[in-house]
Amino acid sequence: MFSKVLIANRAEIAVRVARTCKDLGVATVAVYSDADEGARHTRLADDALQLPGTASADTYLNIPALVDAAGASGAEAIHPGYGFLSENPSFAEAVIAAGLVWIGPPPEVLRAVGDKISARRIAESAGVPVVPGLLEPVEDPAVVLNFAAEHGYPIAVKAAGGGGGRGLKVARDADEVDEAFAGARREAQAYFGDDRVYVERYLDSPKHLEVQILAAGPDDALWLGVRDCSLQRRHQKLVEETPPPRLSERAADMGHAAVALAKAVGYVNAGTVEMLVDGSDFYFLEVNARLQVEHTVTEEVFGVDLVAAQLLIAAGDELGFVQSDLSGRGHAIECRINAEDPGRGFAPTPGKLIRYVEPSGPGVRVDSGYGPGDQLPAAYDSLLAKVICHGSNREEARKRMLRALREMEIVGVGSTVAAHELLLREPSFVEGSHTTTTVEETGVLDSLLAQTTDAPQPEGVLLVDGRPVSLWNPAMSDSATAAVSGAVSAGHVIAPMQGTVLKLWVTDGDTVKAGDPLIVLEAMKMETTIDADQEGSVSLRVDLGDSVVAGQLLAVIA
Repeated sequence: MFSKVLIANRAEIAVRVARTCKDLGVATVAVYSDADEGARHTRLADDALQLPGTASADTYLNIPALVDAAGASGAEAIHPGYGFLSENPSFAEAVIAAGLVWIGPPPEVLRAVGDKISARRIAESAGVPVVPGLLEPVEDPAVVLNFAAEHGYPIAVKAAGGGGGRGLKVARDADEVDEAFAGARREAQAYFGDDRVYVERYLDSPKHLEVQILAAGPDDALWLGVRDCSLQRRHQKLVEETPPPRLSERAADMGHAAVALAKAVGYVNAGTVEMLVDGSDFYFLEVNARLQVEHTVTEEVFGVDLVAAQLLIAAGDELGFVQSDLSGRGHAIECRINAEDPGRGFAPTPGKLIRYVEPSGPGVRVDSGYGPGDQLPAAYDSLLAKVICHGSNREEARKRMLRALREMEIVGVGSTVAAHELLLREPSFVEGSHTTTTVEETGVLDSLLAQTTDAPQPEGVLLVDGRPVSLWNPAMSDSATAAVSGAVSAGHVIAPMQGTVLKLWVTDGDTVKAGDPLIVLEAMKMETTIDADQEGSVSLRVDLGDSVVAGQLLAVIA
């Protein structure tokens, strides 16, 4: 086993990895940006090194800086967590070239499954069912039209390097194809630096299931149950659970398919094979070649520390179990608690945690990157905590989750606790028949906006099951407050939220009139077009693909 590991990540997942390392007697090195100085993950680690700057490109996405930090700290290995560079083959190669151990799948595997077209080919070769679609990039919307004429609508145009709903556009008839094609290519380029897209049939209301895999070697893949991640909003997972309700009879088939795919690509370490289920048929979706956010529910049901397994595999040590040893016990549910305001379209609400009390008691686990008094930076994602509840059966786990959500106290930033309470009570979720479209089709979350707007309650309070629940206690950062209020002064174009610059309608020096579109930002799968507030010449302060924070200056019109 390693003596010291650098964790190339932040917040909740960095805390999670550090704790397992301590259990194994492994020293840890945290890295932190200017915005994360003193953050919980830095306090838990044995050592912490600063990555100067706040922007992800300068810090958590800065490959040379991360590799140098590992070398300077004496770390033997790097754990990338999830997100950021966790699936970046160039990062894995740089780690290995520096004489360090990469705790994750080999670079060639990351490259093979990271390209969705390549991954589809591998799945097909391994005999894993795939949604009908093309196995080559599409360069012309005419190809999309021809495919739809043969297979029918709706169809999906998807980024080859995409995932998590980014770079995915749906066309429900021929009139929508051009827009879907252009939109998918635009997002693909902005998010992944690769505008290649492909096309496949779009399943309107599927279940979204995923198989946890673990492989000590290229021919040693195991599967650890199936998770149901169907409850989503704009392709963003909200609630995950294992085992999947109503589909337990297909779990073994999906598990064997995932193992076949893993062996076909020579997979090593932990990962997830995601599937879409339509009726009783399942189809390959993609491979997430890393630890998943929702790995926790698998750990609770199977009694396996997946981070420990990752470390053991990377160190060349024995896992200590085989497939026949893996049997699930009971049921587990996870809710992702984000620092967002549901009453304002789930806009991120960075700020200071004035009060923060986590739930506890039988069957309750909380994984969090923050504590009371901590600042949630506007520069990064809004995940505050993950609440995981385990029970002897699904209903016991669900009721424990409702109890845990009622115990949770969050003051100072917005939170999605009230949204999760509504989701856990939604009838189709209770009976296990929910799909990826349940949230939109049932309007289960519509009452959040209605009650925060119309009910005779203080701002930011919602009645859930007759009980007032705080949605937002405003303690936003100065930049976020400025963004919500609008431009700082006439001609200064300010970001109303954190997000990614998806499109620039103008270039430096262009003359615009009031109301002309300037910039398209994407956040939480929503595109927001920012218009000019006056006539004048534009001076841009951002580039295509930049990540911006609420309140950031995007352009000046003079």
